[in-house]
Amino acid sequence: MSNPTPTSSTPATPAAADTPKLSNFLRQIIESDLEKGTYASRKWAGSPGDAAHHAAGQPDPAKIRTRFPPEPNGYLHIGHAKSICINFGLARDYGGVCHLRFDDTNPEKEDIEYVNSIRDAIKWLGFDWNGSPNAEPYQASDYFDFMYRAAEYLIEAGHAYVDEQTVAQMRDNRGDFGKPGVNSPFRSRTPAENLERFREMRDGKHEDGAMVLRAKIDMASPNINMRDPAIYRIRRATHHNTGDTWCIYPMYTYAHPMEDALEQITHSICTLEFEDQRPFYDWLLERLIEGGLLAAPAPHQYEFSRLNITYVITSKRKLAQLVYDHKVTGWDDPRMPTIVGLRRRGYTPESLHLLHERTGTSKAGGWTDYSTLEGCLRDDLETKALRGFAVLNPVKLTMTNWDDVMGVGHLEPCTQPALPHPPEGTEPPPPRHFTIGKEVWIDREDFEEVPPKGYKRLFPGNKVRLKGGYVIECTGCIKDINGVITDVLATVVPDTKSGTPGSETVKVKAAITWVGVANGVNAEVRMYDRLFLDAQPDAGGKDFIESLNPNSLKVVTAIVEPSLANALPDQKFQFERHGYFVADRVDHVTGSKPVFNLAVGLKDSWGK
Repeated sequence: MSNPTPTSSTPATPAAADTPKLSNFLRQIIESDLEKGTYASRKWAGSPGDAAHHAAGQPDPAKIRTRFPPEPNGYLHIGHAKSICINFGLARDYGGVCHLRFDDTNPEKEDIEYVNSIRDAIKWLGFDWNGSPNAEPYQASDYFDFMYRAAEYLIEAGHAYVDEQTVAQMRDNRGDFGKPGVNSPFRSRTPAENLERFREMRDGKHEDGAMVLRAKIDMASPNINMRDPAIYRIRRATHHNTGDTWCIYPMYTYAHPMEDALEQITHSICTLEFEDQRPFYDWLLERLIEGGLLAAPAPHQYEFSRLNITYVITSKRKLAQLVYDHKVTGWDDPRMPTIVGLRRRGYTPESLHLLHERTGTSKAGGWTDYSTLEGCLRDDLETKALRGFAVLNPVKLTMTNWDDVMGVGHLEPCTQPALPHPPEGTEPPPPRHFTIGKEVWIDREDFEEVPPKGYKRLFPGNKVRLKGGYVIECTGCIKDINGVITDVLATVVPDTKSGTPGSETVKVKAAITWVGVANGVNAEVRMYDRLFLDAQPDAGGKDFIESLNPNSLKVVTAIVEPSLANALPDQKFQFERHGYFVADRVDHVTGSKPVFNLAVGLKDSWGK
C-alpha cells in the first residue's frame, strides 16, 4: 500500500455566501427554522459540553451548526466530497459553523493516517472547520466520559439494561419485519443490578462479547432499530486517542446523537441509509434532555440521497480490497474515487464543487453518469489549463527541402499562446516559445499511406499545417524491413509560417500538433481510463473484481514541448488535440523524466 503524499495546489475558494444557489429541501428547512427562530434560544459556551456547560455560555453567534463526522478508518471518496460540500456549504451560506468531528468509536479500524488524510482533504476542498482556520477538529472519543455518564443515567432511569444473551440468541429473539421480537430474560433486572453489571463491564471483569448494554424501548416495534438496540459493548482494543483507558466502547448509533447535542448542532445531515435510525436518535436525545444532561432544543436529523456515479464503487471495504490485493497502486491511484486519487488524476476542488451543484441535493436517489463528473473537470480546466504540444505515439517527420529553403541546421523560433481564453478580467500568461527545424515528431495517427475516406491529415500529396509553424506537403514515407513506418517525408512550403504576412495564402484542411526533434523532451504519460467496465460493478451482489477494466492504464513514452519539461506536481495542462493532463510527482522508477497523468479527454469517448 502506498501512503499518499499531498501535492502542492491552491485550495478552492468556496462560493461567496451571496452567490445565488439552487433551492433544495435542506435549504427550505433551514430558512424556515431561521424564520421561526427554532434555534434562536441556544447558547454556546465556546466548546462542546453538556446542558450545564452551555447554560453558562452566551447566545450562539452561529445561526446554524452543521457537522461532517467521518470515521477515520479509510480515505475519503467522492461521495464524502458531496457531503462536505453540503454541510460546509450550508453553514457558510446561512451564517453558521460546520464542525469537523472524528467519529472514532471503533478503535480496531481507526488510524492517525486516516485522520490526517481527512483533514487535508477538507482543506483542499476549501473549507475550515469549527469556526476558525486554526481550530482543531472535535473527536467523539473526547466525549467518552459523558457517554458513560449518560449510560449510567439511562440505567438508573430504567431505560437501559445489561443483556448477557449470546449474539445468536439476541439475533433470534430480535424477530424480523413480520415477527415481533422477544424480550430478553435479563430485561427485567432492577436498575441497581444493571448498574452493578455495567460497572463490571467498565472495570474489565468480563470477556469481550460476554454482555452488552441495551436501550430498553420496545421489542415489538415495527422499526427493528427500536427493538432494544445495543449501546455499549466490551472491546479490549487500544484506541489511537484514549489508549487503554477504556475496555468498553459506545455503539455508533448511541454516540452519534449525543455528539451532535454536545456540539449544539442544529441540522444533522446524513445519507438516507440512516433514516431508519432517526427514531432512536430522537428517543435518546429526548431521554437525556428529560434528565437534564443535554440542552434543548435538540438537534434534528435530515437525510439526503447519497451520490452514486456509474463505473465507480465507494464502499470503503471494497476500495480497501483493491488496494490490499494490489489491483491498484494505493489509495491515491488516479483510478480510485478517493479524494487523494482524484487529486492525483487532475481533478480540482472547483470541479468537485461544480459536480455537487449539478447533481443537486434531494431524497430521490438515482445514478449520475460518469460523463457528468468528467464534464465538470473539462469545464473548470478550459480557462485554467496551460496549453502545450505533446506527441503520444511519435514518428519522425523529415522536411527534405528544409536545408535548401531555410538553411542548413536552421531552427526557426515559434510561439503559441499559453492560454487562448483566460478567465474574464485576468491577464493572459506569457506565450510559449519553441523552435521548428528539419525534423519534427508527429503522432503516427496523423499519417496514412492510404488514407480512409474523409481523412484530412498527412498522406502523399496532401498539405497540412504544422500548428504554429509552416504548411508542409507530404511526399511519402520510409519503412523498415518489417514494413513499419520509421519516417514520414514532406516538403516545407516557404513563406507560410503562422502569424506572418502571406501565411494564409496556402489553404489547408487540417492542422496537426508536433514537437521539434531538436528540443523535444521525453516524458512518461499515463493514459488512465475507467477502472470498471460495468456501469454498476457491485450492484446486485456481483463480484466487482470481475468487471475490472484490464486497459484502465497504459503507459507510453511521449515527447513534449520544452515548456512542459519543468512542470510542477499538480500543474494542469491541455495537451492540444489529446486532452487534459496533470503533472505527477516523479518517483524512483521514472527517474528524471517528467510524468503526466491523463485527467480527462477533450470529449466524452464513452458516450459513443
